[in-house]
Amino acid sequence: MIPLKDNIRARRLPLVTYCIIAANVVVYFYEVSLGAHLEQFVREVAVVPSEYMAFVSGYRVAVQKLLIAPFASMFLHAGFPHLLGNMWFLYIFGDNVEDRMGHIRYLLFYLLCGLVATFTHILVSPTSSIPIIGASGAISGVLGAYFVLFPRASVLTLIPLFYFLQLIEIPAVVFLGIWFIMQLNSGILQTLLAPSEAGGVAWWAHIGGFVAGLVLQRFFREEPRAPFYKELFYPFW
Repeated sequence: MIPLKDNIRARRLPLVTYCIIAANVVVYFYEVSLGAHLEQFVREVAVVPSEYMAFVSGYRVAVQKLLIAPFASMFLHAGFPHLLGNMWFLYIFGDNVEDRMGHIRYLLFYLLCGLVATFTHILVSPTSSIPIIGASGAISGVLGAYFVLFPRASVLTLIPLFYFLQLIEIPAVVFLGIWFIMQLNSGILQTLLAPSEAGGVAWWAHIGGFVAGLVLQRFFREEPRAPFYKELFYPFW
């Protein structure tokens, strides 16, 4: 399922969302410029779960990296498709969540969800030596907040059906609910098959980020849910 747009207008320009997208794009081009040195760079600045396990176990680990890496990892991506998918979801859902929270609260919320997502992955795969990179954990938090804050919204969705593409208007809670179930199923399957060395997609980071968004949104939104947003719905066509 590919979301194309929702049917809610934001009241103000989503400056933080645009800045986050821009920052991720800039960092990605920096990654590309590193060429053969990219892998070394990622290992030096990104979260590696086994390093946190080593620190807890009493081994000497650079504490500065352990503190910086969770934030750095949120802006690193493993290729253009990874970047594009994450930024597109943030573009679709982030503006309305930022609108409800305000710029500063939204930024803090985004970063906090990213941290929760990262440490959820570490808890599930503490001995993994594979770096965890990507903004998807933080963005999953944005999706969790959207799920609660905009229960009557709809998402225009592109669904591949065999050789055809179908445009369908789906309630946001259904779209995001299906998305979460897919992450949960994949996370459980990954844990059962490779509990000690989870690689590829960090499903549990998505799960942890989404749950964090569900819970934390109530502490960051500027006002309680109100019928104001009912007046801002608009048709897709």
